[in-house]
Amino acid sequence: MSEEHQVIRVAVLGARGRVGSEVCRTVEAAEGLELVATVDVGDELDVLVAAQAEVVVDFTTPDAAPANVRWCVTRGINVVVGTSGFSEAKLAEIRALLNQHQGIGVIVVPNFAIGAVLMMEFSAMAARFFQSVEIVESHHPGKLDAPSGTAVRTAELVAAARSAAGLPAMPDATADERQGARGAEVEGVHVHSVRAAGLVAHQEVLFGTVGETLTIRHDSLDRKSFMPGVLLAVRAVGGMPGLTVGLGTLLGFDS
Repeated sequence: MSEEHQVIRVAVLGARGRVGSEVCRTVEAAEGLELVATVDVGDELDVLVAAQAEVVVDFTTPDAAPANVRWCVTRGINVVVGTSGFSEAKLAEIRALLNQHQGIGVIVVPNFAIGAVLMMEFSAMAARFFQSVEIVESHHPGKLDAPSGTAVRTAELVAAARSAAGLPAMPDATADERQGARGAEVEGVHVHSVRAAGLVAHQEVLFGTVGETLTIRHDSLDRKSFMPGVLLAVRAVGGMPGLTVGLGTLLGFDS
């Protein structure tokens, strides 16, 4: 078999979780990929080396994922991370680690849904044209982090676009506020989190200026919506040494 058609050996961490189990089924069905190991709470990571995994997909928890990434990178295994909660400080630690392990790739993805990536990119494009922007993200009540990684990444992209355009601070005359009423603040952008049964993953970005508003919304109605992005990252990470945040670069965007 020629090198360009070699099968990629994939392992999944968090394999018994809601998304992790779907990733396992998707990898097993995908051409050019082989599921060689599944790991969850109580399992030893050494199985990844024994199985000769080339790419590990992490859908664990915000507490466990950074240590999993360090373990894999130091053993020469590429990682695709779908776990939320990676702050800029944690990303900086991964960058520093990868500087010591040249040739290994890590892709940290706030949201694998292609539509969600487009929502973030479109929001960054729109940000410089509007005085105000706020984000509302809604998820199932089992989600561990708030705001979501998608909302945080969107706020970062929007804030960067506003800064590059030289826009002033957003108008807001709030003087009397109950704690949390204005949501979290991420780089000057207010983010509101909703957790309710029946939801999967939803986000809307609300823009406003004199006389008009614009809403950019994305809804994931099934976790299968994440799988094309997972496959895209798994197939790409081996050729992308260093740290990549988000799928934007893989889809041809600059961010």
